Amino acid sequence: MEKYLIVGLGNPGPEYHETRHNAGWMVIDSFAAEQGVSFEDKRYGFVAETSVKGRKLFLLKPTTYMNLSGNAVRYWLEKENIPTENLLVIVDDLALPLGKMRLRGNGSNGGHNGLGHIQQLIGQQYARLRMGIGNEFGKGQQVDWVLGKFSDEDKQTLQPCIDTAREIIKSFVLAGIARTMNQYNKK
Repeated sequence: MEKYLIVGLGNPGPEYHETRHNAGWMVIDSFAAEQGVSFEDKRYGFVAETSVKGRKLFLLKPTTYMNLSGNAVRYWLEKENIPTENLLVIVDDLALPLGKMRLRGNGSNGGHNGLGHIQQLIGQQYARLRMGIGNEFGKGQQVDWVLGKFSDEDKQTLQPCIDTAREIIKSFVLAGIARTMNQYNKK
């Protein structure tokens, strides 16, 4: 059975729940709920297992804190012997407006510390789904912005993206990155 690692980046702890920086965790939580699976506290993260049409998915929410996300990603890739082309990382992105998403098969970390650490440890040849969180903050306010909570209005804007992200995960494992990008990056 082919295996995939689907990672939602974020930070552990109630103070980070539903903050902009935890958009990746929010997607993974939603996907796990749809699949009817729950997370177990394991090495370097919360892990749930499910399958989609004969493909085994490991859902990972790293508990290493954002800046050390690569430790969790590398560990689970190696532990389950999953090739990097079967890795999808879901991450918040300041450069995209809230309500926008972009799927890429590889690329730079775009200044994102979580992606930067993953890149240091495994390279940049892996898929990433960037969830726009906007950048409506003043000079020097970036940390407060990304660690700030989504407003109720923001959550209404974000929810369709979370719903689409669940479909992207399924398409990624069933159809591959190229076809999934062609289908979803046009929207």
